[in-house]
Amino acid sequence: MKWLGFHSDKDIWKYFKQHWSHLFPKLPDRSQFVRQTANLWVVKQQMHQHLVKLLGADTADIHLVDGFPMDVCVTTRAKNSTVYKGEAAYGYCAAKKKSFYGFQGHLMTDARGVPVAMTITAANIDERISIDDLLHNVDGSLIGDKGYIKPSLKSDCHSYGIDLQTPLRKNMIDSRPKWFVRQLMKIRRRIETVISQLVDYFEIERIRTRDTWHLTSRIARKLLGFTVGIYLNIQAGNEPMQFEGLITT
Repeated sequence: MKWLGFHSDKDIWKYFKQHWSHLFPKLPDRSQFVRQTANLWVVKQQMHQHLVKLLGADTADIHLVDGFPMDVCVTTRAKNSTVYKGEAAYGYCAAKKKSFYGFQGHLMTDARGVPVAMTITAANIDERISIDDLLHNVDGSLIGDKGYIKPSLKSDCHSYGIDLQTPLRKNMIDSRPKWFVRQLMKIRRRIETVISQLVDYFEIERIRTRDTWHLTSRIARKLLGFTVGIYLNIQAGNEPMQFEGLITT
């Protein structure tokens, strides 16, 4: 459904009601449908993890990590907003050079772009702290951007058997070979492409829920849908993220 451009529970319900009622004669009313789909968040996560294992993304030698903003509302309305009150916060996205109010998504993929894990924090939580939720059950090399530069984080990663690599800031001395750094940057750009496609195809930066229960369910649905697309491409012998023409209406 996500690939067809239906992002809200309401739109999905209307689509099935209009086109597939003969296959789902007992389709409940919209409010009950939304509750039932939200209750399936664990199933969606388990299906996603099953695909991750099928694709060998969890045991890959290289993983990538990056964060992105998730707006609850525009900053001018944040002061009077009651949605996610006490949970959302003000933050700043250096990549987009913008302040925002909401949450921050933290995504880990393998080098092909297969989403392995994701966590969500308030926008003001340091991404170097948030990454800890993603480190379990992976090893090898982990590539992040300059936001993950922190000696204690590199040490923590090492204790997990993970080699954290990031580009360095201009005022830092880099003893690594230049070819290695160039290759590092080239590989890291893949997760930027993943996030861009999750935004374009799945509107992952838009929060259309009013509680974490529904938010968890929708994020699980988006990651599952995106990973299904990658799986189908790989099965068809295509590039993993060559989605043009994968789904036609």
